[in-house]
Amino acid sequence: MNHFDVVVVGGGPSGSAAAISCAQRGLRVAQLEGRCFPRFRPGESLHPGIEPLLRQLGVADLLCKDAIRFTGQWVQWDGPPRFNGFGGDDAEPWQGFQITRARLDSVLLQQAVRLGVTVLQPCQARGLLTRNRRVIGLQSDAGSLLTPYVIDASGATGWLNRHYPSPLRRHSPLLIARFGYHKGCIQPYEQAPHLLADLDGWTWIAHVEDQLLHWTRLCFDKRSHLFRTVPERLQMLPTVGPVRGADVSWRISTSPAGTGFFRVGDAACVLDPAASHGVLKALMTGMQAAQAVFDCLQQPWLESEAQAQYSQWISEWFERDLTQMRHFYSTHPHPPDWLGNTSG
Repeated sequence: MNHFDVVVVGGGPSGSAAAISCAQRGLRVAQLEGRCFPRFRPGESLHPGIEPLLRQLGVADLLCKDAIRFTGQWVQWDGPPRFNGFGGDDAEPWQGFQITRARLDSVLLQQAVRLGVTVLQPCQARGLLTRNRRVIGLQSDAGSLLTPYVIDASGATGWLNRHYPSPLRRHSPLLIARFGYHKGCIQPYEQAPHLLADLDGWTWIAHVEDQLLHWTRLCFDKRSHLFRTVPERLQMLPTVGPVRGADVSWRISTSPAGTGFFRVGDAACVLDPAASHGVLKALMTGMQAAQAVFDCLQQPWLESEAQAQYSQWISEWFERDLTQMRHFYSTHPHPPDWLGNTSG
């Protein structure tokens, strides 16, 4: 058997942020990722505020140096197109980053390895080990891994919830974001991302790498005839890979933390990509959970308090974002019928 201070399930941004932050504190860390990279997820436009987090994780120079930069995005939502800039200071305007999810995942996981994290990939987490209702480790393809803390960073699949069920509070019907890539670059998407409302939902388009455009589409009603539609202006361009989908239904776990575990990223809560800071949430929840694990190991008598504080922080953040999303969708020219009516 292998013994660790913490075992992280998942190799995405939240999992790697947790693993890196734990390793930076001198903890013995194992990180499991069930799939080989690259993996693909919708949306790669990162707000300028994410750069300090990337620096804290030690990957800013690798990720930001050659990234495509932009000062804001064009939005056509409840009126004529308008440019929403990030702002700036006396020196220059603030700039966001276009970083593909495949590159972000890879660089973060490599940083975890450099810091001494035992990365097992591909390696599936199979079963949960518990004693007296406390998580004490897990069974994996690599054998039994014993640990006082498991961090579930498995994303929307919610690995931990299959073995240690926790009810979800849902605030939308099933929402599937479809997304894809096209080779080439055309105006007006070269300079800034565009978010465009339409009869059935919205489409987001951005130039994410040299000669590579990425789009994400969300329909409020899955029965819409536009549900799988590639944006019309991109249909002339060659496709790169298949159209994919992701479950982005609005939901939150009722137990973001418990005896021996923490949930981070989409395993803790989910809003669709229009919330615009999914990667920021992933990194911050991973880093915050790492701090909580470290505090619990150093001061075990504070474990219940640390779990409660983490859970409250997740809940308050989600509620703020949920309120903003409801307001944003209420200004859509064709708001969804379910807005504000789904909960539980």
